[in-house]
Order: sequence, then C-alpha cells, then structure tokens
Amino acid sequence: MILATICCRGGSKGVPGKNIRLLKGKPLIAYTIEAAKDSLHINNLIISTDDASIASIAKQFGASVPFMRPADLATDTASKWPVFIHAVETYEKLSGETVDYLVDLDVTVPLKKAQDIDGAIELALTDPTADVVITAYEPERNPYFNMMEVNNEGYAEIVKKGERPIVRRQDAPLVYSLTPAAYVVKKSALYQYEHWSKAKCKIFPIPRERAVDIDTEIDFKIVEFLMDHYQ
Repeated sequence: MILATICCRGGSKGVPGKNIRLLKGKPLIAYTIEAAKDSLHINNLIISTDDASIASIAKQFGASVPFMRPADLATDTASKWPVFIHAVETYEKLSGETVDYLVDLDVTVPLKKAQDIDGAIELALTDPTADVVITAYEPERNPYFNMMEVNNEGYAEIVKKGERPIVRRQDAPLVYSLTPAAYVVKKSALYQYEHWSKAKCKIFPIPRERAVDIDTEIDFKIVEFLMDHYQ
C-alpha cells in the first residue's frame, strides 16, 4: 500500500501563507494535489497540516484531511521524520490499512509531474534494498570543481578533493542537488533510522526546470517564468 502525504504547516515565515498562496490563480498546494492524483501508483493521498485554512483549500481540490497535525509537530524546529511517523500511524489506525511505502510530496515544488513521482516510486519498488528514494537534479555547481569551503585557518579550499585537481567540470564525479518533489520511504525505515540521511538512499533524477523549490519571493517569480516558457 502506497500512501502519499502532503505535509504543510501554517507557520511559514520566509513567505507567509506560502502553501496556499496563489500561483497563476491557483493555490500552491493545488499543483501537488493534482500531480498526486495523476500518479499511477499512489493508493491514497492525505494532507498533514495544523492549519484550518490549508485543510479547507486542500479539500476543495479533492484531497483528504483525515486528521489535524498536533502543534508539537508543526513548529519551526520540528523534523519531518516524526511527522511522517505520525501520519502513517494515524492513517493506519483510522483506515485499518497497513502502509508499505510513504511518498511525501512537498508543496513547494509545484512544477513536478506525476511521471516524476511515479519514477521515484518505481525505483523504490524495483530495488527492495533501497530504504529511501529522493528526487534530485544535476546542479550548476560541483563540490569537486567549483565549490569551496573555508578551513580553520581562514583559507578557502575545494570542498571535495581528488588525488589530482579537476580542471574540467565534465571530469568531476556526478553529484546531485536534492529537490523535495518526492521522497519515497519504506515504512520500516521510519523506525530503523532517525533521519532519511542515515538510510540506504537512491536518487531519481528529474529535469531541473521541474525541480525548483519555492523558499523565497524570487522563487515564485522563477516558477511563474518557467510556467510561461516551459510548460
């Protein structure tokens, strides 16, 4: 059983009201609900939120809100891992179903498509050794080539050093920048690890133009531009 969650709290500080802010005339959360509904593999979709306005709008677009998230799981410092566990356990208790995989879909990546979600799910299903599958894209910066950090002596140095300096970006090992378009998590991993980064993870690459994560006002403008030119 594959349960999809959209976990969004009401207290966004970077962009107030971000999760239900209008994007091209439609609440941001609606894009993720629609992508989830087009998925071939998701059995059910629920919203985990502490905010009545988010819950109401999500229901208008056909999503289920079977419970409200407790306040202690909706703070600025709350990790999503306990939120996932709460969502799975509460859903199982209310529905009587047993969840095998949780697929968390972040509201802030509105350009993702159902094929991105399904590709990540299919990778998880075909490789049972993987505990988590995360969507990602190839970034413009590479820690082996053009990313630096400052050492204890105050000097900047390449983040990842090879045996010899890499002089062409094409020669650098492939790295990925994560995007929370979809996190596919085996239920057992929720109890086996304290965080997804401790688990056996695999990457499902998606196009960069569908991976933009909205965190700031300028991100809204970027997404609007992409919707006008790449959709």
